[in-house]
Amino acid sequence: MAVIANTTLISNFGAANRLSLLRSLWDRLYISEQVLAEIQAGWQEGHLFYEDIEYQIYPLRDDGWLHLTTLRTADEFRLYGELLGRLHHGEASCLAIAHHRGWTFFSDDNLARQTARRLEIPVSGTLGALALLIERKVVTLEDGDGLLREMISAGYFSPVTSLRDLVRG
Repeated sequence: MAVIANTTLISNFGAANRLSLLRSLWDRLYISEQVLAEIQAGWQEGHLFYEDIEYQIYPLRDDGWLHLTTLRTADEFRLYGELLGRLHHGEASCLAIAHHRGWTFFSDDNLARQTARRLEIPVSGTLGALALLIERKVVTLEDGDGLLREMISAGYFSPVTSLRDLVRG
């Protein structure tokens, strides 16, 4: 199943200098044009972990694993417009795309996640990605907890301090 991510997932892994771990989960992770605009604005505001992200985005680079996608259909544009009153552009675009294409949505924004559930879009976030990395044995539980601590120290507001209870046996 295809996965589209909002800026929060990219930011949390980027701030910990571990964006490459997301590539180990998904050969292709989609972001919307609106998410790219948020990332570019973040870089201009001084979030240096975004500096080289263009080198990982297809079609900006032929070998990019972050795939840029756009709103394509009238239905996607309509839902995007409906969601804009409550959500930022990145979240609204990702939700519209995920809803109409049957994709999974990754975000840590509470309102965006509530909206995803209301629209019956499979949803997860940074903690889900970290748990998946542990379950697939890409990182150990200890390394995952260390990464979570790095994210928290960089500003991620996590509801947990350990991934122990989130990881399936």
